[in-house]
Amino acid sequence: MRELATTGRPTAIVIGASVTGLFAASVLAEFADVTVVERDILPAGPQPRTGVPQARHAHLVWSGGVRAFDDLVPGLVGDIVAAGGRLVHIMGDMVSRAPNEIWFHRFLSTHHRNLVCSRDLLDSVLRDRVLTHDRITLHQHTTVLALEGDARRVTGIRASGEDRELTLSADLVIDASGRGSRASHWLRDLGLPGVTERTVNAGVAYATRLYRAPGTTGNMDFPLINVQANPAAPPGRGGIILPVEGGRWIVTLAGTRGGEPTADPEAFVDFALSLGDPVIGELIKGAEPISGVETTRATGNRRRYYEKAERWPEGFAVLGDAVAGYNPVYGHGLTVSAQSAVALRGVLRRAHPADPGTALRIQRAAARPVAAAWDLAVGQDAFYPGATDTPPTTVEKFLARFVDRAVATGARNPRALGALLDVMSLEKPATRLFSPDMLLPMLFGPHKPFLQGPPMTEAERNSAMP
Repeated sequence: MRELATTGRPTAIVIGASVTGLFAASVLAEFADVTVVERDILPAGPQPRTGVPQARHAHLVWSGGVRAFDDLVPGLVGDIVAAGGRLVHIMGDMVSRAPNEIWFHRFLSTHHRNLVCSRDLLDSVLRDRVLTHDRITLHQHTTVLALEGDARRVTGIRASGEDRELTLSADLVIDASGRGSRASHWLRDLGLPGVTERTVNAGVAYATRLYRAPGTTGNMDFPLINVQANPAAPPGRGGIILPVEGGRWIVTLAGTRGGEPTADPEAFVDFALSLGDPVIGELIKGAEPISGVETTRATGNRRRYYEKAERWPEGFAVLGDAVAGYNPVYGHGLTVSAQSAVALRGVLRRAHPADPGTALRIQRAAARPVAAAWDLAVGQDAFYPGATDTPPTTVEKFLARFVDRAVATGARNPRALGALLDVMSLEKPATRLFSPDMLLPMLFGPHKPFLQGPPMTEAERNSAMP
């Protein structure tokens, strides 16, 4: 069965109602009639969904993503906060130890605020805002089988769902189907050459358990607690306590090859106590668990360089995790999703979806936020044993040492911390680390002494007592 557009407006298809897919649909609705094709049945409200197993782990949205969220869907962040989310000051509302085992002073930055909530809540509010748009149609429980068209132009998709097969035509097809994307296979089926890929896999395993926030911390004023793994001392082990809506703590622990956490509930607290600093274990050992332990191992950094393809068809582009997936410990996936949709909008405000070259321009524009997050993740993970077949180059080693020094400076100087957070938040390019705001404190100070332990106040520790 073939379904064709019935209006004079351009038409677009988005594969996947992921965060990337929903943001892309919201952008495309400005220019076209949009059909979102989703394999799952989407839940009503903030409930888990089958196709997003990673949702159970800790998530946050860096300030570069917060700005993009509201730019794409005005008022979205406020809606998430009204539903129970929280905007936190980084590093003011965080107790954080860097990979080089340095604790950050809790300087208050009014500029850098990260969005914190459960992934289920974020997805639910975003669905409610986007899928009610009168120019967006949703096909649920529908699996895309192939692209329609040829090597020169993609004209739509072929899909199956509810005991029928259907073909949908469109001026532009966006693949936002995530890490499991079949785009490279679909393109080969059209007669196009393969696309260069790179994987850097530190072998990180994640284990997450929900706790009832102990004592008086259920008001969510409790800081985030973050102990990052150290690539220089493998296996790298780390963890985070993320206070979220409903008076809960999402506690996610992580370890690389030879130091992975398990799904054993009895071993969860002991693993947390074994981190480079035991603060997470000490905080949860008296807390009440309210879930089992959920684990994930699909955490490698994987990038497909579609923007460098020898030939690229008109009418097709790939966004989000379908282009690049990152080690979740860096928390950049959601921010890149939103910034990629901003890049999509920028191209479409200058060109019709069906114009020659539009699809490739979209692909190249989306590669910029992808590259920024990729370089940050790979710059750390490439140093873990077995992470990649290609050892770090001399330049990469130099940059890693420079970043370690930048972190050490930012941990003790608010001016340098601002520069560091501009880069980590994906608001400015890595060249910001070579600005006077970083270099002057790095070379001349002044800066505070290194902290000898986690910068928690006595009131915060007392509030976490059961």
